[in-house]
Amino acid sequence: MMEVKEIMADLKAMGSDSIKKILLKHGVKEPFFGVKIEQLKTIQQKVKKDYQLAKDLYATGNADAMYLAGLIADDEKMTRDDLQTWVNQAVSNNIGEYTVPWVAAGSNYGYELACEWINDGKEYIAAAGWATLSNIVSLKPDDELDIKALKALLTRVEQTIHSAGNRVRYTMNGFIISLGSYIAALTDDAIATANKLGTIMIDKNGTACKVPAAADYIQKTIGRGKPVAKKKTVKC
Repeated sequence: MMEVKEIMADLKAMGSDSIKKILLKHGVKEPFFGVKIEQLKTIQQKVKKDYQLAKDLYATGNADAMYLAGLIADDEKMTRDDLQTWVNQAVSNNIGEYTVPWVAAGSNYGYELACEWINDGKEYIAAAGWATLSNIVSLKPDDELDIKALKALLTRVEQTIHSAGNRVRYTMNGFIISLGSYIAALTDDAIATANKLGTIMIDKNGTACKVPAAADYIQKTIGRGKPVAKKKTVKC
């Protein structure tokens, strides 16, 4: 069994100043060491799943440890309070838009919390909400989804995306893509919405990352007109 102190020492040793500079530009906030994801996965392979260790690592506030926490979290054991605590502390883009949504989507409270988070006044929490919805859509079978409610949320995106915060626009765009790619009943609606919205302007802080054009992305993803197979996991 690995312990927090041992893991934190390993993370420090794995840290790289060059990786840290890149991650800072991508919205990762101090403190963190600058560990590559592939290195975090070597620890994940040793630990597998560990509910308490994941919570303890996340509580360090170190962005590398928080990302690792998401990889080893036992999603189904996460309580509503656990997830709310995690999203409140998810100020780094990689944690708020990937780690927390991954774990929330695999939990028993993902949808209800996502619907609360998208109404939050804090941009990073609202962004986490939309990212969680995207992950849920890609994981759950259509018969476990409220298609009517998701369609209403698509309308909300159409009406509000251009006035939303920068990171919320980014995750809303991802939500359009997820709906169009994974739910056949909403593919046409998602493409029509994307075409109507046009280019979504998002500040990428000088990085080379590009914002995918939702309509083009969906059409390439679905190939011959069939929806994409649901994912077994969203963690990567």
